[in-house]
Amino acid sequence: MTTHMRQEINEIPTAVSRLLDRQGPSLRDAGLALKAADPAFLVTIARGSSDHACHFLKYAVEQYAGRAVASIGPSLASIYGKSLRLNGAAAIAVSQSGKSPDIVAMTKSARDAGAVTIALTNTLPSPLSEASDHAIDIQAGPELAVAATKSYVSSIVAGLAMLGEWTDDVDLARAVRDLPETLNRALALDWSPLQAALDGADSLYMLGRGPALAIASEAALKFKETSEIHAEAYSSAEVLHGPVALVGKKFPVVGFASRDAATASTVATLDDLARKGAAAFVTGDGADAAAELPAARTGHPLTDALALIIPFYGFVEAFSRSRGFNPDAPAALKKVTETH
Repeated sequence: MTTHMRQEINEIPTAVSRLLDRQGPSLRDAGLALKAADPAFLVTIARGSSDHACHFLKYAVEQYAGRAVASIGPSLASIYGKSLRLNGAAAIAVSQSGKSPDIVAMTKSARDAGAVTIALTNTLPSPLSEASDHAIDIQAGPELAVAATKSYVSSIVAGLAMLGEWTDDVDLARAVRDLPETLNRALALDWSPLQAALDGADSLYMLGRGPALAIASEAALKFKETSEIHAEAYSSAEVLHGPVALVGKKFPVVGFASRDAATASTVATLDDLARKGAAAFVTGDGADAAAELPAARTGHPLTDALALIIPFYGFVEAFSRSRGFNPDAPAALKKVTETH
């Protein structure tokens, strides 16, 4: 029997196509609003996989729009009753359900403080959309598995589409338009060689830099959610400053490299760990000692990074089942967590 999670992974290219087809005007309006506001900086408001989507967009905005981006703890408004001076800023809030009280409260606070607010949500109308100046329906459709997949990818695609409009980046806009076809190819990529390296392991590292670090963070969360294996994400630079002490013989390490300026250093780190005996894998080209994992080429560094999550999702769903778990319903987790 095919799990809901596997079905939803397979639906990602269609969901992205639906988003781009149906939300084109809204995405353009949000991008033009950012251009008109010319924000001095941006803040993001999210939790869980949605926060990992924001982490990806942070690197994208900082590299391609030249604005600093910071993540705001939603409890600042809901628990501590505080507000920030956000006049001249923009805020992006991401929530699949659009109704988590702390996300909604922080978004309202940001708008009241003078920020241009944009909501990325799978539910319209919703309290979050009503609290925002602009609301994008990410069009992921029903997502029944507890572990988010479609909504994570669609949230990032929505953010990249807005960024392309904001910055008049025709190369990024083209890469985003081509994503459904590229992601469909990525579904067929085989990461099963990881299976043997994880047999008997109870912990592993996921590494990356820039947008690929956000992918590593999402991948680590999915291992915890679906397979009850301890995974931690680190910058491929920071891992050498302490966490590397835990990397012994056959310790699994997966590096996400997206054919950008950080690829060479990430691949070098994975090669070094492999030479020290780690079970090291990397998606970048040119590894000497680490095993290479296949990745889809998109023609743009940002969409290259995003496409890395697709074969990983397919792998972790199968890995979860191989360990006797149900990836649709991880123990002690529920689909919507309404945090106050």
